Amino acid sequence: MFRKKVTKQASAVVTGAGSGIGRAFALEIAKRGGRVVCSDINLAAAEETVSLINAAGGQALAVKCDVSGLASVENLAVESEHWFGGPADLVVNNAGVGIGGRPIGEIPIEDWQWTVGVNLWGVVHGCHVFAPRLRALGRGGIINVCSTASFAAAPLMGPYNVTKAAVLALSETLKAELAGTGVNVTALCPTFVKTNIVRDGRIPAGTSKMGSKLMEWTGVSPESVAITTLDALDRNQLYVLPQFDARMVWRLKRFAPVSYNRGSGIIGRLMARGAAT
Repeated sequence: MFRKKVTKQASAVVTGAGSGIGRAFALEIAKRGGRVVCSDINLAAAEETVSLINAAGGQALAVKCDVSGLASVENLAVESEHWFGGPADLVVNNAGVGIGGRPIGEIPIEDWQWTVGVNLWGVVHGCHVFAPRLRALGRGGIINVCSTASFAAAPLMGPYNVTKAAVLALSETLKAELAGTGVNVTALCPTFVKTNIVRDGRIPAGTSKMGSKLMEWTGVSPESVAITTLDALDRNQLYVLPQFDARMVWRLKRFAPVSYNRGSGIIGRLMARGAAT
């Protein structure tokens, strides 16, 4: 039976839409004829995205939202419904922060709390608030932005790995719970994407410099990632690993877990030495 594409002429809410992958999602959804509520903790950044959409002939609204707070996400849903004239039928839980460069035990507990608040609770809040609305609507989709870190478990990235792994598990659970409802769920698991997450995250200077170089050399554009992921959602595809290295890590972790873990540890120690020099 023919099913309308989820991402065509959608009423979409995108968190973290002020830059990077979130902005790319918002712009691409607008290109597909959708109306977009661009939310970000930085309202000025969200308004910049709205200006880009409006300049291209689209329709968008900027809403300030701190996804780590449930009340803020609930307010986002209310404001979105008021502007759309009904519930959103596409939600992209994208807002996230970067952290890394220290082993577990040396990462300040405040950094753990900050990362869990945004990367995990932000997506939990988004699913908690919007999934029941989509289920009642009987159509639409949810995209949760995870990371290859959700299964790679690379050293020196404890809080980031933990939160992204939890978001992947949340997405898999939600996919099962929404099966047969007409609501699609997709989990995006990229490696390096050319965004500001390394620069804006809580990462020591040496590690941040290395991460920026890797992103410059191997990173793909957020626009390509957004297009690939939206197309996957239309196909009701759960996992999106948009890069070759992400797919290689996925296979190595599953088919050679002991060797993978040993190799990951060696790489982590080399990175730690490089960051210290």
